[in-house]
Amino acid sequence: MEQFTQTWQEAILALAPQSEAMGELHPDILEIAYEQEWFKLYVPKAYGGPGKKLPEILRIEEDLAYVDGSTAWTVTLCSGAAWFAGFLDPTLAEEIFADRKVCFAGSGAVGGTAQKTKEGYRINGHWKYASGALHATIFTANCLLQDEQGNNLFDEEENPIIESFILKRDEVEILSGWSYFGLVATGSHAFDVHDVEVPANRSFKINTEIKVADEGFNYPFLQLAETTLTVNNLGMARRFVDLVGESFFNRSGFKRYSPEQVTYFEQELAKGKHTLSTIRDHFYEAFDLSWHQLINNGKIEEAVLKEVSRLSRELSHQSRSIVDTLYPYAGLEAAKKETELNRVWRDLHTASQHALLTF
Repeated sequence: MEQFTQTWQEAILALAPQSEAMGELHPDILEIAYEQEWFKLYVPKAYGGPGKKLPEILRIEEDLAYVDGSTAWTVTLCSGAAWFAGFLDPTLAEEIFADRKVCFAGSGAVGGTAQKTKEGYRINGHWKYASGALHATIFTANCLLQDEQGNNLFDEEENPIIESFILKRDEVEILSGWSYFGLVATGSHAFDVHDVEVPANRSFKINTEIKVADEGFNYPFLQLAETTLTVNNLGMARRFVDLVGESFFNRSGFKRYSPEQVTYFEQELAKGKHTLSTIRDHFYEAFDLSWHQLINNGKIEEAVLKEVSRLSRELSHQSRSIVDTLYPYAGLEAAKKETELNRVWRDLHTASQHALLTF
């Protein structure tokens, strides 16, 4: 865990059960996140952020997921939304990121409408699954554009025009609705917006005009999303594999096993570790090549991007498959909801349901 001091690891691990009981990240974990600027990972130095780049961010998120799934998922989704910093109106961005506790939450779904007004837009809609909603200061929302009469607007190819918008905390209504068995502390609640009027500079489009002098903001959003979600699954799987070995040898009925059975488990564990390590290496090799091409050539070959997507999905599926293969060897300890082993299992099986990595 070279990304973190032992103090951070211990603090997050110790507080993870309390976070789960609260249904949101413990205030002490949030304070660590603010100190380390985890919610601002992508924010360029021009706006007072650390200006980290995706290769380092992926490793940080994997290491965080190894420690606690809910913390990692919240950091990943909230900092990922703050990647939009590269496409925001500079004056608005400077205002937003001046807040030490700035945290973006939002949904990738098109859940609302943005009707044009004389001064900007009138926003209405409903969005689900905004991770970190309970401590977010900014919400992002994708909307169908409408004219002043409320008619949907279309582009030249007759497709509805969709734009993203920045909303402030007091402009949204959070709806409690995150009732899933894993990633409990992410507090990924829904939010509503009712007739909120925003100025024109609250609108933005990603991967079009980059409005800050910094590199990396033209990395394709699809692969950015796939890779960041994948390393969460990877980190949680690595944690489970380490925990299941300890659990197996500490089982109350361990003495009942024959030497052959113990050997069989050890072989299954070693095979799982080897598979995970091997595909992890391939994944980072493909991603690092894509980043190198972008920074040095200004463009990523289509075949390389497809390989990043393929390996992201394969790594996510293998992470879950390996965990499920090893799950029975931990006995009832794996099914006891108060144990770390069970929390990691639940977190991974919730994270792996993300639609982006289904196939």
